[in-house]
Amino acid sequence: MAWSLFAYLATVLKSENHVPILVGGYEDHVHLLFGLARTVSVSKMMEHTKVSSSKWVKQELDSFQGFEWQRGYGAFAVSYSSVSQVMAYISNQDQHHERVSFQDEFRKLMHENGIDFDERYIWD
Repeated sequence: MAWSLFAYLATVLKSENHVPILVGGYEDHVHLLFGLARTVSVSKMMEHTKVSSSKWVKQELDSFQGFEWQRGYGAFAVSYSSVSQVMAYISNQDQHHERVSFQDEFRKLMHENGIDFDERYIWD
């Protein structure tokens, strides 16, 4: 399912005039590296992407009828000079998550980017 979902997510991004660079992830999360269309907010992009992909998963995969995304998401700006580093990071999710859980990864990203958060509102 993962590869077909990643391809679908890239198609959704492109259909909304975003520039997909790389979509990947692991068993319990996805990473979307893309150029955001200048006329769309991150929240609207995420809403459209989640709604569209949830419908697609339920239509295409009988065993995922109860599928739903978590309510929240994390969004981080990436400088052009860091794109190749982020691409390598996304491409190596299998190896990365042998050592680090998604929750620990997310906490680290939040701390590295100076974002205060309350864990009661992150995991659902």
